[in-house]
Amino acid sequence: MGKTPDFDVLAAHRFFSAHCFNQAWEFIDKADRNLDDTDRMLDAAHASAWHWRQRPDCTNQNLSIGYWQLSRVYALAGEARRSARYAQLCLEVSGEEPPFFMGYAYEALARAAALAGERGVAGNYLMQARAFLAKVEDREEQEQLEKDLDSLIS
Repeated sequence: MGKTPDFDVLAAHRFFSAHCFNQAWEFIDKADRNLDDTDRMLDAAHASAWHWRQRPDCTNQNLSIGYWQLSRVYALAGEARRSARYAQLCLEVSGEEPPFFMGYAYEALARAAALAGERGVAGNYLMQARAFLAKVEDREEQEQLEKDLDSLIS
């Protein structure tokens, strides 16, 4: 490849995995997001996931969060197929994780299916997400997941 850089690559991955995640989140929360913002949101979410995957301390929980965020940003961009792809990846890495993560994997699948106009499929995923919601013990996590699930109904 080439010469080893003179800086701490792992420190860079640690910084950018979190920094890019937070940047994507700012665009997720932006009410008046335009097309350029949407492109930057997608770039930031992909960059975050890529940097996480370079880290030796990356866990399935980290991947679950990253894939969930990618699914959400593609849903916000109106790209149901890509949203579903990352939702499925989220589900695949969340199997051994606490119920909160499984609930969010099914939330992402429900959101992608709803965006694709597959209301029956979305409803089934929503039921599965709610089943995991009932198993979440942390009150803040429960409220967060419930709020996102409720947003699928309205």
